[in-house]
Amino acid sequence: MIPVAEFKQFTEQQPAFKVLKPWWDVLAEYLTVAMLMIGVFGCTLQVTQDKIICLPSHESRENLSQAPCQQLLPQGVSEQIGGLREVSGLKNNLDLQQYSFINQLCYETALHWYAKYFPYLVVIHTLIFMVCTSFWFKFPGTSSKIEHFISILGKCFDSPWTTRALSEVSGENHKGPVVGRVPAAAVATVAGAGKTGEDEKETVLAEPEKVVTEPPVVTLLDKKEGEQAKALFEKVKKFRVHVEEGDILYTMYIRQTVLKVGKFLAILVYNLVYVEKIRFLVACRAEASGVTGYASFCCSHTKAHLFSKLAVCYIAFVCVYGLACLYTLCWLFHRPLKEYSFRSVREETGMGDIPDVKNDFAFMLHLIDQYDSLYSKRFAVFLSEVSESRLKQLNLNHEWTPEKLRQKLQRNARGRLELALCMLPGLPDTVFELGEVEALRLEAIGDIAFPPGLSQLVQLQELSLLHSPARLPFSSQVFLRDRLKVIRVKCEELREVPLWVFGLRGLEELHLEGLFPPELARAAALESLRELKQLKVLSLRSNAGKVPASVTDVAGHLQRLSLHNDGARLLALNSLKKLAVLRELELVACGLERIPHAVFSLGALQELDLKDNHLRSIEEVLSFQHCRKLVTLKLWHNQIAYVPEHVRKLRGLEQLHLSHNKLETLPAQLGMCSSLRLLDVSHNGLRAVPPELGLLQNLQHLAVSYNALETLPEELFYCRKLRTLLLGYNHLSQLSPQVGALRALSRLELRGNRLEALPEELGSCGGLKKAGLLVEDTLYEGLPAEVRDKMEEE
Repeated sequence: MIPVAEFKQFTEQQPAFKVLKPWWDVLAEYLTVAMLMIGVFGCTLQVTQDKIICLPSHESRENLSQAPCQQLLPQGVSEQIGGLREVSGLKNNLDLQQYSFINQLCYETALHWYAKYFPYLVVIHTLIFMVCTSFWFKFPGTSSKIEHFISILGKCFDSPWTTRALSEVSGENHKGPVVGRVPAAAVATVAGAGKTGEDEKETVLAEPEKVVTEPPVVTLLDKKEGEQAKALFEKVKKFRVHVEEGDILYTMYIRQTVLKVGKFLAILVYNLVYVEKIRFLVACRAEASGVTGYASFCCSHTKAHLFSKLAVCYIAFVCVYGLACLYTLCWLFHRPLKEYSFRSVREETGMGDIPDVKNDFAFMLHLIDQYDSLYSKRFAVFLSEVSESRLKQLNLNHEWTPEKLRQKLQRNARGRLELALCMLPGLPDTVFELGEVEALRLEAIGDIAFPPGLSQLVQLQELSLLHSPARLPFSSQVFLRDRLKVIRVKCEELREVPLWVFGLRGLEELHLEGLFPPELARAAALESLRELKQLKVLSLRSNAGKVPASVTDVAGHLQRLSLHNDGARLLALNSLKKLAVLRELELVACGLERIPHAVFSLGALQELDLKDNHLRSIEEVLSFQHCRKLVTLKLWHNQIAYVPEHVRKLRGLEQLHLSHNKLETLPAQLGMCSSLRLLDVSHNGLRAVPPELGLLQNLQHLAVSYNALETLPEELFYCRKLRTLLLGYNHLSQLSPQVGALRALSRLELRGNRLEALPEELGSCGGLKKAGLLVEDTLYEGLPAEVRDKMEEE
């Protein structure tokens, strides 16, 4: 008999793998159970009842070759055996032990093996069928994939996110009440929200009925459920990559089916051949006359009639089982089971990005469809990037509540109330609930799709998209077109800049950062700026070979142009001449070796910044006299070795930046720039400062730190308006007491020199406080106490 423990173990695995059992495997499973019952029933009869009963047959030894008991056969048999006659010398009646002996002897020698072992054969063959059916579930090369897939499938089916995603789609497809026949699967999808496990699956199998449905109510997902769904997306991605690489499951299922067909044919053939061997009457010739006195016996196989009926039933079940196996082979070889298309699911759910799958992944989905197509539909939700993005959005909304976002609001450099978000997987919808936001800064955020809710940010004037590509619907473009004043876009390549940026006609400042592709760098083609009628500031950080031609589209109103070229050489600058109203020009890291002549044509220019170029000579400064409004000249971070004498022509210059160059002297004519308020010559190699600097009566800021000065001219302290004097990191050994004449001085740097003491006249500098005096602590402590007290006063 089959052990109960083994049968229990077989039945316990069914719920786990039933989704991968199509109807023919389920039918075969029921058939094997029926066949097993036949075998068990036959085995029970064999054990509990007598197997065979024999009586002596009075045959002469001459007739031993004839079949005994022929006269007991059913009518219609032609040959009859005469009446029984007693054998002389022996009595007819045998004792009980003799009958038992003969019964056992004839059972072993006369009864055909098929009739004798039929129930055991049924049990063995049925167990083989069961093993064949479940072989691919236990094979080492397939079991791990199947168990992993079923585990993921069950979680996908029961996940609240699956119900929510499908409900949202249903809500989009149905705008009002719908009367009609609704598929059971659709009813279960909505009604299954909040159900798990068998309860939901029972709902799925409910019969369709005519109902009146409202648009599905989208259920709320808590943070834990959202994180679980997010993990499911990752598991499905990894599983797909792993399973689509091979077809071992498909191959193993074919081999299993072929094995079952072969087993079916073998069992069917020998059962049909030997079923007639199950007879009620059995002739037995046994050389036992010395024991019983008889040589032939008539035996009745007590269970032959029942076994013959069971055999017919068994053969019938085997035939049905075989037909199911043959159908399986046809299904395997006449359908493209290595490819699976979600086309119908895409059309039904609206998730057009659900990818088709292949190999073992496709084969398992084909099997699932035979069980219930709803499984593949709910599983497909976790293959869609659209669905994943919706989930990320939901998780973002859970994490970034309006209250949390309000805590991040700060005033930026322009005084606007700014919300800065960095390195998020998406843009929370809760951002658009903060109507007070004036500036929005998004950095390193994935593909952003601004929703219609953007129109709630009625105060928004500034937008920064730093490595954050953004899509904007037309309704939002209309909203931002006249409202947005400042936009910053930073990306890898400038062709990634969204086109809607160039349609913001109310824009006043446009800041773009990104590279031109190598093939377009020399041409530096930029989108047309004609729509930007209000643009006043244009900043471009790139690798352009020339000034983009589209800059001339805004030549009539552009006031500030900044070109930061990251060291790439800027060659063609003639188009700058068209910028008639330009006030500020920055040409930073453009590889310039000379001051461009096109600059001298800018009559409205007030500020020029040529930082971080390769300037060695600035003889062209004489031409700046044509730029009568120029007040700020920044020539810092270059390689300038000297300043020409005709710098004196720049009478209107107010700020001159010459730091981080290679200057060793300054011309005395610099003192003739009478309007100069700021002079920065720090980080050079100056050994002396010309006394003529004392003529700069408007000078307020002088920076000569990080040079090689050993002394300062007394005339320098005639600049009575000096507020900032930076003398740090030179070779000064003393500071003149004339420093006390600088009554407006509020910041004095003396660190890094060779000073031994500070003049007590520093106390006469009424605006100088301890915080503004940058000097070593020992020198400060050497000042008289009353001077220190005065400096430490509030």
